[in-house]
Amino acid sequence: MNWKEALQRLKEGNERFVNTKPSTAAQDQAKIASLTGGQSPYAIILSCADSRVAPELAFDTGLGEIFVLRVAGNVANTSTIASIEYAVAHLGTKLIAVMGHQSCGAVGAAVQGGDAGANLNKLISYIQPAVDKIGADAPLADIVKENANISAGTLTSKSDIISNAVASDGVKILTAYYNLDSGKVDFE
Repeated sequence: MNWKEALQRLKEGNERFVNTKPSTAAQDQAKIASLTGGQSPYAIILSCADSRVAPELAFDTGLGEIFVLRVAGNVANTSTIASIEYAVAHLGTKLIAVMGHQSCGAVGAAVQGGDAGANLNKLISYIQPAVDKIGADAPLADIVKENANISAGTLTSKSDIISNAVASDGVKILTAYYNLDSGKVDFE
């Protein structure tokens, strides 16, 4: 499946989710059994770990359909980049979406600043460039969207596998924004 077809599938799934008409496809014992031999997800989603943002639900997908990485602030760190490299190089997935969301606590923590402890400080360091670029006084949604843009750019700047796949293998990287108040995903 090419990236345009994958994007259309995500949009259709999100429409079902928003309209509370989920298909609940690919969640039965037959599907479980069929996946023991491997996977071929049609999209990769780098999303926030926020419990209110569940890509499998937001896109009305079943088992084996999307390759999801969740980390606070949807940051492109070494582990998420390596996982995405795997899906691109070994599973042949052509669409990568970096999805931020309304009222992101990790981005809010970066805006707030201060010492959050060694581990959270490291996480926030990935988000700080978005705060610096947009400004701490800007609407949080604007900073969240810029953070997603920066993470998307990091995927190609820090990975030869991903950048080569974008340049020559039909892989597309885009950003998205999940609206907590409606469940709608806006693609940028």
